[in-house]
Amino acid sequence: MAHQATPVRRARLGRALGPQPTAVSGAVLLLPGGDEVSARRPSPILATASMRAVGRRLARAGRDEGLAAHVVHYRYRGWNGSEAHLAQDATWAADEIVRRYGDVPVCLVGLGMGGRAGLRAGGHDAVNSVLALAPWLPEEDAAAPPEPVKQLAGRQVLIVHGTNDGRTDPELSFRLAARAKKANRDVCRFEVHADGHGLHQYRDEVLALAEDFVMGALFGRVVSRPVRDAFAAPPPLGLRMPLAAGFSPSRR
Repeated sequence: MAHQATPVRRARLGRALGPQPTAVSGAVLLLPGGDEVSARRPSPILATASMRAVGRRLARAGRDEGLAAHVVHYRYRGWNGSEAHLAQDATWAADEIVRRYGDVPVCLVGLGMGGRAGLRAGGHDAVNSVLALAPWLPEEDAAAPPEPVKQLAGRQVLIVHGTNDGRTDPELSFRLAARAKKANRDVCRFEVHADGHGLHQYRDEVLALAEDFVMGALFGRVVSRPVRDAFAAPPPLGLRMPLAAGFSPSRR
């Protein structure tokens, strides 16, 4: 009997969320969370459920501008050290957007380990913005190089983190934001007081903030005053902006 080769795993894009625009003029890539180390294939339902609410909100908000929103389905569940599989898949997905839709701006929106993937892949030529929700970041180690930030130059970057996150350390995302801000003034970070990793307590405000930022980054909409202030404020103020209850992008 002939030996069967192990099939090569490939990343893929999920179907566009919401009504497919007639002409695409911008794209959002939704990057689910993952594990630090795992060669298993992600569960397609569990891994993407957390990103679908964000994706549907953005697809509705950007329908008239021609926004396409896709969940990225990774090859592996884990980041896997220097392989950085999730970042590789995010980069592939940005290439795939260019192949499908042409030269349109791309925003990478990631949660947890997906947030790290978005930040790492943010240097892709098509990417003009990154939204990292409660990003997982490695502990700082004097023997290892720090998480890179130079690739974020020229991009708009927003990090959102709950102050009571027990799975990903908000202090690490603050430190990364502070390093990124030195090379790129278009970096800001919001803190969601007393919220945890899933950002469920202030879910409506987080979704509103995501819409505000992404529509501004991709289509030039005027963003709300708190976001403008966060970008303009010097560290640490613009990197510890509180997300107020009742936040709405309609409050310009």
